[in-house]
Amino acid sequence: MPAKFFGDLGGLFADKSGSHNATSDAISACHAGTVGAGFIREEASKTGFSLNASHRQRNNPMLYSRPFLTAEGMPTVNKKTGIRAQQADQTRARILKAAVKVFTRDGYSGGRVESISREAESNDRMLYYYFGSKERLFICVLEHIYEQFNKAESKLKLNLDEPLQALRDVVAFVWNYYVKHPEFVAILSIENLHKGRHAQQSGELRRLSGEAVGVLRPILEAGQAKGIFREDLDIKHVYLMIASLCYFYNSNQHTLSSFLGEPLAEKRQQQDWLAFISDLVLRGVLRLP
Repeated sequence: MPAKFFGDLGGLFADKSGSHNATSDAISACHAGTVGAGFIREEASKTGFSLNASHRQRNNPMLYSRPFLTAEGMPTVNKKTGIRAQQADQTRARILKAAVKVFTRDGYSGGRVESISREAESNDRMLYYYFGSKERLFICVLEHIYEQFNKAESKLKLNLDEPLQALRDVVAFVWNYYVKHPEFVAILSIENLHKGRHAQQSGELRRLSGEAVGVLRPILEAGQAKGIFREDLDIKHVYLMIASLCYFYNSNQHTLSSFLGEPLAEKRQQQDWLAFISDLVLRGVLRLP
């Protein structure tokens, strides 16, 4: 095994001599946890190395048994390992970001792998390595946009002592998020055209939806405890009411603007609609006298 590998993993791929040993060393480092698999693939692709079945564990099981050691017998951490692993993470993130942009613009059917790779300043091989297929990539996009929504929503500072205002704040957040993130609305519309085929394959969306719906629970319970909100409220109905009132306007604003002869994308129109739906949601949950 070349000693150069341990001191400078980048040099491993700069020297193509003994490509089988070099590639095996790289895979050894990957399995030992010293470098990320994405980095190995990226570096190998630059120099023409092939990470195929011939380099798997059965050819040299000792390569996978332990991380390399110093003269004192203690594991070392190559400083370049963290950098390379970070680069691999950044490549994956760039591909995901590019996929959101391309799918938003071209739809799922029109979103080509080559277009996504070009937008990410990467290559098709890396896309397939990280995501497996275009379909799996779209599933990851769905999970990503919901994750980003939940992350933003988690930053809300809701005052449960004032459940009416807290509910207004949630409605305003959902509305403003849809307005500021048209890619969120577009990706959801695209997935609905495909009858939720990709969403059904995700193991994460149920968890993510639970987080989104769960934000409402303490607000509704606080309002019920104060005798302000109805006791027969179904949290899913309240969530659907808010989501539909915010989503429909944004997903159909172009056709509705033509149909109604009103510029629904204008800020004044948007503010008027937000005020209207906020009152509508509150009327839907308030306890009748």
